[in-house]
Amino acid sequence: MKSIDPQSLQLYFQDKLDRFGATPRGVDWNSNEAQEVRFAQLARVIREPGQPYSILDYGSGFGALYDFLRGLGHQPAYTGYDFVEDMLVKGRAAHPADPQCVFSGDEANLPQVDYAIASGIFNIRLDASDADWQAYVLSILGRMDGLARRGFAFNMLTSYSDAEYMKPQLYYADPCFYFDYCKRHFSKSVALLHDYGLYDFTILVRK
Repeated sequence: MKSIDPQSLQLYFQDKLDRFGATPRGVDWNSNEAQEVRFAQLARVIREPGQPYSILDYGSGFGALYDFLRGLGHQPAYTGYDFVEDMLVKGRAAHPADPQCVFSGDEANLPQVDYAIASGIFNIRLDASDADWQAYVLSILGRMDGLARRGFAFNMLTSYSDAEYMKPQLYYADPCFYFDYCKRHFSKSVALLHDYGLYDFTILVRK
């Protein structure tokens, strides 16, 4: 994975945050509406949403997923992980004195949780090759699998996107490859969601 440069990715997202602040565009999403559609798909991995559970938001930004889940009436013990320190600062500032909402930049010491979710973190590959970026994605999925007791979910841009709108710095994944990989390596209970009107797909891995 020689072409994966974490510092370049950090600078990319830092620039988005500096330009757009604590908004969906600040974490490189187009709109609040699209972000909530994606969150709704990812949240389907949670089996008993009426009961308390713990969740890791891998690539959390400033914690918009936590706000979305609380808006649904969920009671999550939330850990948001991000490698951009200013995202964590804004997340903590937006959720002061909330013991159920914790932010961390320490990837090596993330807690075991019931569920792990990654939204939008696999889209920006910059100059990385498809092969290097795929290896990077699979390494993170393995990490999420190891941290999540009951299941995990992630989304990616789809290779079925319209060719004229595809951008070279973005990674468009083959949903069938990732479905097959998750079935073979993580769980027999895997769902592929590709019918919610956006140019991406969501995979749910239940244990």
